[in-house]
Amino acid sequence: MRLKVLYHDNCFDGAASAAVFTRFYLEKVSPEAQIEYQGLAHKAGAEGVDARLFTGDENAIVDFRYSQDARLTWWFDHHQSAFQQPGDEAHFRADASGKKFHDPKRKSCTGFLADTVAARFGFDKAPLDELLYWAEIVDGALFTSPKMAVELKEPALQLMTVLEASTDPAFIPSVIGRMQRQPLAELAASADVQRLLKPLLERHRGAIEVVRKKARLEKGVVFFDVADEGFDGLNKFISYYLYPDARYTVWVGASSKRAKISIGSNPWRPELRTHDLSRIAERYGGGGHPVVAAVSFKAGQLAQARAAAAEVVAELQG
Repeated sequence: MRLKVLYHDNCFDGAASAAVFTRFYLEKVSPEAQIEYQGLAHKAGAEGVDARLFTGDENAIVDFRYSQDARLTWWFDHHQSAFQQPGDEAHFRADASGKKFHDPKRKSCTGFLADTVAARFGFDKAPLDELLYWAEIVDGALFTSPKMAVELKEPALQLMTVLEASTDPAFIPSVIGRMQRQPLAELAASADVQRLLKPLLERHRGAIEVVRKKARLEKGVVFFDVADEGFDGLNKFISYYLYPDARYTVWVGASSKRAKISIGSNPWRPELRTHDLSRIAERYGGGGHPVVAAVSFKAGQLAQARAAAAEVVAELQG
């Protein structure tokens, strides 16, 4: 039996979800299964999952949008914007396999997945308690303070940083394998993780200074544009570290592969959020959660990304 696990790439929750699903599958479904992993990234527009990726005897998607492809066997997601293609939600509702699950109220897909397979298939999730705990903190933005989220001293947050930046197609699958058995402190301290982490922390400290210089807080919204500096990903909590009373953050980034808008709300001031950010992002072909969302544009569409960001900022300020 060949199992193909497709997961949200460059994401702690995506990797952790893949780890939990794999351990469940090997213990409860097919102990002899051969596992292959494939990361999935959001692209410009509401593009569906590439059907050519369903190459396993069974195929699973975790922490990523739905697919109507008949070769999709298992699906777990918690995003508000999980159903992007026409007919997706109706197809999911009509599914009778008992192997496809969605709950947009859950903080992390990892926790949702673990609870679901424990309740329905008798999986023992207790050995993975540490991973489940940190997936909930990371994806639910349940950090005790902006300082904790930005200074990155905890092993899980260091691992998160490396996962978010990795471009090596073999690295994240390796981490997924180790997440199933290895304590996070031991995993984060391993030579390959530390080798990648050190330059990333340097870049992270530089990003804090770039944001400090470029960010402006107006009417409760922090806005900054770091596309010209080559950032299309950075720690999403820097703005609240610098502006603790901000309601929202909107920023524009770019790389050789894409332009991007990131939209977030202050997790330490939830009472200030009055908008569903996933719904705003969906208008531009993006998605996410009510509290955090993003939109990807093609590499040559930076002007469109900037124009869309200006519209989003105006709406949030209004």
